[in-house]
Amino acid sequence: MWMAAGFTMLEAGSVRSKNTIEILLKNIALYSVASLTFLSVGYAIMYGWKDISTHSLHADFFFQVVFVATAMSVVSGAVAERKKLWTFLLFAVIFTAVIYPIQGSWSWGGGWLSARGFTDFAGSGIVHMAGAAAALAGVLILGARRGKYTKNGKPRNIQGANAAQVALGTLILWMGWFGFNGGSQLAIDGIENANAVARIFVNTNTAAAAGVLSAMILSKLWLGKTALNATTNGALAGLVVITADPLTPEPMIAMVYGGLGGLIVPLSMSWLERIGIDDPVGAISVHGVAGILGLMLVPILNTNAHFIEQLIGTGVIFGFVFGSSYIIWYTIDKVFSIRVTEKEEVGGSDMWEAGQTAYPDFMGNKKET
Repeated sequence: MWMAAGFTMLEAGSVRSKNTIEILLKNIALYSVASLTFLSVGYAIMYGWKDISTHSLHADFFFQVVFVATAMSVVSGAVAERKKLWTFLLFAVIFTAVIYPIQGSWSWGGGWLSARGFTDFAGSGIVHMAGAAAALAGVLILGARRGKYTKNGKPRNIQGANAAQVALGTLILWMGWFGFNGGSQLAIDGIENANAVARIFVNTNTAAAAGVLSAMILSKLWLGKTALNATTNGALAGLVVITADPLTPEPMIAMVYGGLGGLIVPLSMSWLERIGIDDPVGAISVHGVAGILGLMLVPILNTNAHFIEQLIGTGVIFGFVFGSSYIIWYTIDKVFSIRVTEKEEVGGSDMWEAGQTAYPDFMGNKKET
């Protein structure tokens, strides 16, 4: 659950000050929506309310509900600054109640993908790539933020409001990932489980650190400067990559995997931006591209995994989530319109959605008389 705080801080720092409160509301609300819809509908679709011999049924539900909330948080950042709050939450209801649980049932729920041998230990594809696929569908329908591109199509840099929040959110996510990956062992009793969780912790931390440094080096060589967003997304990319199998590799191999994530994500972010995909936080690259990379790396060392089955699982999950999400986004847009008006976008979502500003002392408010 601590990862929800990380996403909230990272996204709040990545958007402009006029959209801060809306992004805070969105993240708190989406976690609440996920908690209720997964309880009411989603868990039954994905797993069924069946007795579990090894641990508490309700413990399993609580662990899984924070995963579906994480997938929805990926969507939140990608559609930021031009998405209506309440239509976003309507999509969140459908995604967390139906779309995510259906694809999750095929693998973690004991369905046909797991029967074929598809392997995704902690959710590089089932959680992160699924969230990125839903995000990409939403971004394609929404379009870019006003002013993001020049008349000749060249992307402009839109600076976020609070770099400190971006860094804080990254470190909170980094910490939360130990529960995300370590908890996926589903047990810590006994020497074997304790050693497995400890190794997962070390590999998770190592991959994140390697992602940071490889992204920093690439940024310096490519841009001549060390960009903060490349650095923070490098950490997250390393974490997403290792999530597919944080147990099998030796820590030195985890360092290589994380480093690859830190290299590929800045390149992906730049390419997507150039072709008109406006993603304010780089979520599609961090969770989608790095998620695919993580899934493809699993069979290199894990003898229980196979490249063909990983490709099939990756393609099916992405295709189903993207296709179903696109239909839902499109339908909601036609019925309610998912994008704020031009006036609301220029003025900022905070005043229109919440009636207040996040930084009243610094945003031109009239002085008290």
